This record gives sequence, C-alpha cells and structure tokens, in this order.
Amino acid sequence: MSPHAPHAHSAQGCAATCDHHHGHHHDAPASPPAKAWRRVLVALLLIMLLATAACFVQVRVGEATVITRFGNPIRVLTEPGLAWRWPLPLENAVPVDLRLRTTSSGLQDVGTRDGLRIIVQAYIVWQVAPDPQSIQRFMRAVQNQPDEAARQIRALMGSALETGASGFELADLVNVDADRVRIDAFERRLQAQIEQPLAQTYGIKVLQVGIERLSLPRVTLDATVDRMRAERETIATERTAEGKRKAAEIRSAAERDARILEADANVEAARVQAQSQVEAAQVYAKAYASAPELYKLLRSLDTLGSVVTPGTRLVLRTDAAPFRALVDGPQAPAGNGAGHAHD
Repeated sequence: MSPHAPHAHSAQGCAATCDHHHGHHHDAPASPPAKAWRRVLVALLLIMLLATAACFVQVRVGEATVITRFGNPIRVLTEPGLAWRWPLPLENAVPVDLRLRTTSSGLQDVGTRDGLRIIVQAYIVWQVAPDPQSIQRFMRAVQNQPDEAARQIRALMGSALETGASGFELADLVNVDADRVRIDAFERRLQAQIEQPLAQTYGIKVLQVGIERLSLPRVTLDATVDRMRAERETIATERTAEGKRKAAEIRSAAERDARILEADANVEAARVQAQSQVEAAQVYAKAYASAPELYKLLRSLDTLGSVVTPGTRLVLRTDAAPFRALVDGPQAPAGNGAGHAHD
C-alpha cells in the first residue's frame, strides 16, 4: 500500500463530509431573531390599523355626535357619514338622538276663567334641535338623557296647563256648538308657553302640542248641566215672550182691522139706512099725495104693530087715535062723498 493512500482516503472522506454539511445548511429553518422581527412587524401593522380605525367615528342618520376631549365637548357632528377624531382616551364620541319623541303630560286638574274645574291631558311632540348649540344645551341640562328631558317637559306642561286654562271659559272648551269651541287656540297658547323655555334651557324644539283628553269632574259636570239647563230655560223664556209679543201684535192688528171694518160697516149701514129712509120718505110722500086717508090708516096700523104685542092689554078710547080708524073705517074720497051726499 502506498503511503499516500490514507491521505487520499482522508481527502475523499473530507469531501463527502463537506458535501453532507453543505446540504444540511440549505435545509435548516430561519434563525429565531428573523422570525421574531416578522411577528413584530405584523403586530405593529395590526396596531396601526386598529388605531386608524379608532380615529374614525360614524354619524348615523337621525343622530348627532358630540366629540368630547377629557369629558368636555369640543365639536358637534350633525352630517351623516364618517368623521375623524383622536382615539381613546384622548377623545370620545357621544351619540345624541335627534328623532321625534312624544311625551304626555298626564291628567291635570286645572281651573277655567269662570271658576270651574276640568281634567285635561296634553301631548307634546319634540326633538333635540339639530344645531350644535342646542345639542350642547341638551347634554349640559339633562346629560343626554331623553327620559330626564321628558320629565322636565311634563313638569313645565303642568304649569302651562294651569295658566293656559285660566284664560278660557268652560264653554270655550266644551260646547255642543262647534263654532264656539276654541281648543285650537288653547293648544297654540300652550305651545307658546313652553316653546321658548325648552329651547333656551334644554335645546329642545317643540313641533306640536295637542289636547288628547278633556273631561269634567262630577262637581263641574253637575254645574255645567245646571248652567245648560238655565241657558235653555232662558232661551225658552225669551222665545215664549217673543211669541207672546208677536201674538199680541197680531191680536192688536186684528182688533184694529176689525174696528176699522166695523166702523166702515157702520158708516155704510148708516148711509144705507139714511138712503132707505129717504126713499121711504119719498114713498110715503107719494102715497100721502095719492091717498092721504089710506096713508093715515097705514101709519096708524104700523104704529099699532110696533106698540101692541101678543101679550099687551090696552084700555083706550076707541074714538082716539089711532083706534079711531078701527071705528070710523076709511073715509071716502072727497069726490065720492059729495056724490053720496048729492044722492
């Protein structure tokens, strides 16, 4: 064996060993520091994304968002969409509901101008006014609590109902005549009383005030019925008096017309009677002129007919007028008498 053989063998073994180590070097995983840096970068990216997302706030439709810095409002967002802010704890976003709300005053016992009591219940349609000043007033006054705002509205409406009802009589609120009912004026007065205080103090805008219930206590109901009865009796009395007055006028006019007709009839009767007397006198005159004795006889008989009745007894001389005509009979005409005397 050559002395150089071991060396050749060693060289071959070294080459094989080197090739083995070189292959293992390419297949080994990354070192721990490189892997850790990669994880840190991913974490930083996630943190940056979360921080960026936390800097945006969404303003919804029907809401406003108040940005506060350490609890103090610094700006108000009213336009729907995305807006930017500093993340917590530097700045916070507080949503404020701007939708319409309805609050009832509850039953209130109030007095009218004519001293009667009524039970009335009103409703109020309201919302937080959609402007920055009003929204900040709302947050300061009630800490963005709609229930607390409703409680304040009920208290204010109770006072408004008491003072508002004192300006109206019961007949203006409860009446069978629709033309006399003034509920709409009552509602406008209530809204005018609460509108300005709610806007200035709470930032609340009142859209409508209405009466949802109105009733009468038992005492007021009895008094109202008595008053209505008295009014009806007064109206009936007035109408009865008016009827009697018109009847008296009609009766007086009829009596006047009757008197006028009677007077006209009397005048006409007197005229006819006078005319008949004139005609009778003319007839009598003609009869006397044609036969005077016959005329005397007829007149005597007329006189007897008017004086003597079936129950009359007379004792008279038969030779006295007018009974002489019964004894003597009719006298002959002068011409005839002369002829008899001649005979």
